[in-house]
Amino acid sequence: MRQRRKKISVREEHVVKPDWKAVYAIAFGVIVLTAAQTLPASLLTPLAADLGISEGLAGQTMTATSTVAFVTSLVIAYVARTVDRRVLFLLLASLQVVSNLLVAVAPNLALLLLGRMLLGIALGGTWSFCAAVAMRLAPAALVPRALSIIFGAGTIVSVAAIPIGAYLGSIIGWRSVFLAVVGLGLAALAWQFLTLPAMPPQGRTRLATMIHVFWRPQIRLGMLGVLLFFAGHFAYFTYL
Repeated sequence: MRQRRKKISVREEHVVKPDWKAVYAIAFGVIVLTAAQTLPASLLTPLAADLGISEGLAGQTMTATSTVAFVTSLVIAYVARTVDRRVLFLLLASLQVVSNLLVAVAPNLALLLLGRMLLGIALGGTWSFCAAVAMRLAPAALVPRALSIIFGAGTIVSVAAIPIGAYLGSIIGWRSVFLAVVGLGLAALAWQFLTLPAMPPQGRTRLATMIHVFWRPQIRLGMLGVLLFFAGHFAYFTYL
């Protein structure tokens, strides 16, 4: 009986306590990131008029961000395999701030696209590591709650950011809207700096692993379904 109690007490000592402050800091960062991602969809008309380009060309700011995010999500696990996850999230949050600042002051399409491509790096990197980091900030039983907080925040803002951005853009101008997002990004960066614990990388990441997994027929079929679902979802709500 004593040995059993001793084993239980040892197990209790190793129970991971949830770090909700860090979880909410990441969720807030996702809110700002998603808002920045979708804002051009609601500001195409004033943005295009200010830069003297067509609305269709201005819409390529969304395409540039998504393309870079896609490529980043494929390679960042390997590129950042030796980087502490806390440091990585702070770097991605900083990149997000720089991106939105470039967009806010861009005098031409080239600099605007550069800013949006930098956002794509932050976008692909953040979404690639969100789930893994959440699993390290909460015990197994509370991981679903942590994930729902982070991913739920992104889902809500993806719907709310477009009408809010359009409304604010009609009052203060599209550049001021992006400057406001810069301020929110700085707040997210500060929050993560104060709350995220050190999270050294675990295990080894190899590019060959992704290729081996993707070679399985069921994985390819599943990934095709996911690709079609998200392509339809984002194409439809961006169009609206």
